[in-house]
Amino acid sequence: MTLKTLRILCSHAFAVTLGCIVVALGGLDVQAGDSDIAVQHLDEAGLAGYREFLSSGDHRAFAIAPGGAWAWVSEMPDPDVAESEAIRNCASYSDQSCIIFAVDGQVVFDRDAWAAAWGPYTGSQEAAVRRPGTTRGTRFPDLVLTEPGGDRVQLSDLEGKIVFLHFWGSWCAPCQFEFPELQALYDSMKGDEGIAFVFVQSREDIARSRRWAEQRKFAMPFYDSGARGPSDHAFAAADGGTVDDRIVAPIFPATYVLDSHGLILFSQFGPQSRWTEYEPLLRHAAAHRPD
Repeated sequence: MTLKTLRILCSHAFAVTLGCIVVALGGLDVQAGDSDIAVQHLDEAGLAGYREFLSSGDHRAFAIAPGGAWAWVSEMPDPDVAESEAIRNCASYSDQSCIIFAVDGQVVFDRDAWAAAWGPYTGSQEAAVRRPGTTRGTRFPDLVLTEPGGDRVQLSDLEGKIVFLHFWGSWCAPCQFEFPELQALYDSMKGDEGIAFVFVQSREDIARSRRWAEQRKFAMPFYDSGARGPSDHAFAAADGGTVDDRIVAPIFPATYVLDSHGLILFSQFGPQSRWTEYEPLLRHAAAHRPD
């Protein structure tokens, strides 16, 4: 019996498929641009692993999770064992829900299951007793910011909505890399009243951040963290204290998706080249907000 498990640390390409599809894969050379068979959230290293999976022995299964974790197994006793082993190994690399992408010679990717992968969503009673933190399922710190219109707000003021929270700086080259994709995601979803986009500058004055964005024709909700220069590395908190920026952003850029109760559904540290392809997950979370 051969067990093969591979891992990706940062997510990239994913092609949106239409519904639950079943496509023969035997002998296909999978490329990043093959929109009908590209594996969700995998970069080139992940796709290389998928190619190896395609040439491995039956019974085999390939599992994926939002954010880019993946794993596969081959030469299992039967397809059911292959699926369970692939999911178990994928789960060891991610706190996100893993689903099966392919089994033996078929893609069995279910778009609806994928869109719901951030669930099940937490109700208000359970959310009220969750501890604060920066990991999935914890309550994100209640930061105090200034919204684009000039009013002071707390993140808790946005409860009831899904919050796409992004920490960045114009000094950050990886941040600049992903801004076109972030703009495309915002443009696609800004009409959804169940979602709030909050872009927070770090270690520079907000005027500089907004000037950089305006010169490049980026128009998104740029909130003011209160930082005025490179030495400002603390965010104000609603309890009167501060939160060091490295607590919430171990690297820049850093992105969180918060549920309607302020709990973390997803986090991404480092740039993401395909933010628009998170739209199904965001829309599902917004449409299924619990009371």
